Amino acid sequence: MERVEIEAPFSYLYHLCLSAPGLLVLLLFPMGPTAQNTCALRCPPNSSCVNGTACRCAPGFISFSGEIFTDPLESCDGINECGPPSPVYCGSSADCQNTEGGYYCTCSPGYEPVSGAMIFRNESENTCRDVDECQHRPRVCKGLSVCINTEGSYTCQRPPGLEFSPEDPRHCTDVNECTSGKKPCHSSTHCLNSMGSYECRCRSGWKPIHGSPNGPHNTVCEDVDECSSRQHQCHNSTVYVNTVGSYTCHCRQGWEPKPGFWDKQMNTICKVAHLSPAEISFPTWTAPSGIKSQALSHFLNRIQDLGRNFSSASVLNTVQDLVQETGDLLETPGDLKTLPFSEQHFVVTNLLFGLENVLRGVSKALPKGSFTFNSSAGIELSLEVQVPSYRNITLIQKQTKMMLTWDTVHDSGDSGLAVVGLLSTPGMDRFLAEAPLVLDAEELTTLREIHRGLLQETSHILLSDVISAFITNKDTENLRSPVTFVFQHSVTPGPREKVHCVYWEHGQNGSGHWDTRGCWVTSTRDNSTTCQCSHLSIFAVLMAHYSVQEEDPALTVITYVGLSLSLLCLLLVVLTFLLCKAIQNTSTSLHLQLSLCLFLAHLLFLTAIDRTESKVLCAIIAGALHYLYLASFTWMLLVGLHLFLSARNLTVVNYSGINRFMKKAMFPVGYGVPAVIVAISAASRPHLYGTSTSCWLHSEKGFKWGFLGPVCAIFSVTFFLMTLWILKRKLCSLNSEVSTLQNTGGVLKLFEALFSSSSVAQSFRLFAHPMNCSTPASLVHHQLLEST
Repeated sequence: MERVEIEAPFSYLYHLCLSAPGLLVLLLFPMGPTAQNTCALRCPPNSSCVNGTACRCAPGFISFSGEIFTDPLESCDGINECGPPSPVYCGSSADCQNTEGGYYCTCSPGYEPVSGAMIFRNESENTCRDVDECQHRPRVCKGLSVCINTEGSYTCQRPPGLEFSPEDPRHCTDVNECTSGKKPCHSSTHCLNSMGSYECRCRSGWKPIHGSPNGPHNTVCEDVDECSSRQHQCHNSTVYVNTVGSYTCHCRQGWEPKPGFWDKQMNTICKVAHLSPAEISFPTWTAPSGIKSQALSHFLNRIQDLGRNFSSASVLNTVQDLVQETGDLLETPGDLKTLPFSEQHFVVTNLLFGLENVLRGVSKALPKGSFTFNSSAGIELSLEVQVPSYRNITLIQKQTKMMLTWDTVHDSGDSGLAVVGLLSTPGMDRFLAEAPLVLDAEELTTLREIHRGLLQETSHILLSDVISAFITNKDTENLRSPVTFVFQHSVTPGPREKVHCVYWEHGQNGSGHWDTRGCWVTSTRDNSTTCQCSHLSIFAVLMAHYSVQEEDPALTVITYVGLSLSLLCLLLVVLTFLLCKAIQNTSTSLHLQLSLCLFLAHLLFLTAIDRTESKVLCAIIAGALHYLYLASFTWMLLVGLHLFLSARNLTVVNYSGINRFMKKAMFPVGYGVPAVIVAISAASRPHLYGTSTSCWLHSEKGFKWGFLGPVCAIFSVTFFLMTLWILKRKLCSLNSEVSTLQNTGGVLKLFEALFSSSSVAQSFRLFAHPMNCSTPASLVHHQLLEST
């Protein structure tokens, strides 16, 4: 305890004892006359005797009668200096403390003196400042509440998501929004409480909708289709069914849960159920009506014997015997060969579709796995028995390969296992040699356009084995994805022969024919052809030979002789222009380039116009011919333009400007313009370079106008502007100053007769080869003669 002693100027000694912070004890001890009891009987406490006859209140005290009184019943009461109307002011952040007969000042709660003096008397002695309770007392706010210092005090603030405890306002606890009835989450989400907040999460089996996050308060979810997205965990022996927020795994038809498992659960595992005798019965094979054949009757009797002895335990032997019996029939057909072609086709239809039906039926009893069956006659059967999945499957045989996906058999309802089969039947072609081929209208129109109406008749031969492709699913008219077949064959198609992927269309009367609808060739090589079909049936590869009106041999001879003579003449012209230095000028340079382009074009035309064996090579030849002939016509236009400019200035004998212009422009124009035209044509439709009969431009979609258009434009300018008008007028006005130019043109007059003969040869060529109707070979010669 700290004791402070203050001497009063009057009759008391004040002792202030500071027992604790903020607690003062005032001890008053009398002094002077009072202490000596001079007027003890007359004056009350807190007063002093005045002259022995009156009493005076001590400083800080006052009586009711005034400062001095004589009434013995009066008392001296303490004056409250801290209350109004006292002028005492301790200053800001300080409080006045009244005492018995006096006062003192202390700092208000929440403040402390900077000077260290706990009490003072007036404002000038005030050094009070705010106390930071949050720093001096870190645990003043309990729990997760946050202490916030204020002027002279502090507050406990709760974070968002928390609230103060009713028992202790300084202690805050978490608010569980998920259970407080204030749940703001969407009904498709699950509320997860966290300290001071909450999250809206998608439940298991749900996902945020497009554009919505997962976790914030505005999350909206939707069901996850585990089946279509393949996020399920179902065993491959089951099928999955999506439910709201989840999925279930069901046993397939013909399957049952394994011991210890239940159906329609997420962990269901199934096994093949025991098949009843009705489910594995041998399908009935009905003989074709109206067909009388001992060989066919014997074959069908053997099939019936196999059916009577059939059981699930002997399914492998039954299938092998079925393949062997079919091979024996094809190897020794007996009287089947003597039947009319229409009846043979009827038997083939019954045989192939009957085999497919029986194999599809007995395969229900096959175990899971891959199987291959062969006969001594070369028949080959490949079977794949598996649980449907999403992988691809490939069946490979000696001459055939089939590729498909399991989703083509996914909708099967015949049994739990899915079956894919491929049956190759060598020897079946002997019954189908005269079967008609029916082309769809679009393909037939294309062929007639390619051969320019000269197509006369079509014959075909089988290049591959006849195969039968089948699956467990009977609905194979329009598959989800096409099936790919690769056929091997030993015959290479020729120039007028085309390979077709065909299937056997049995028709209403059962006789059947080959058809191309729904099948197309994706690629073909010398010894193999790849086909794709949008359905399953009986397939083969045919090679069709198209008979076209033959060329007249006499015209062909004239064509080749004339072209050879043309090449000789052009060679002589080129050598003349190169070796005769005296005549070399701008005009001869133009004629030299024209002759070179014609020479190369005629040489390529003569040697490679019919090289259609390779499509790529034929397209390159067609593009080269396109460029060379366009370049020839462009140089012909430049020759005419030079003649026009020369004739216009002959009267003033002014050639320098013409020569400078032609030297700068002739090569960029002569070779650049044709290159641009050919580049645009090749980039837009490269597949239209080359046809099945010649290496020239295809007439489809007006592609030939990539050549005819520029040629017509050049002829219009050259013929009408130059030949009919300019040359006629200007050459009539020549004077003697230009006589030397006449000698220049006479150098090549020696070859005029040869050029004329080559033009005649080209005219014959137009009749001899249909393609030449749009070939410019003969159109350039006469212009060359006129220009020289």
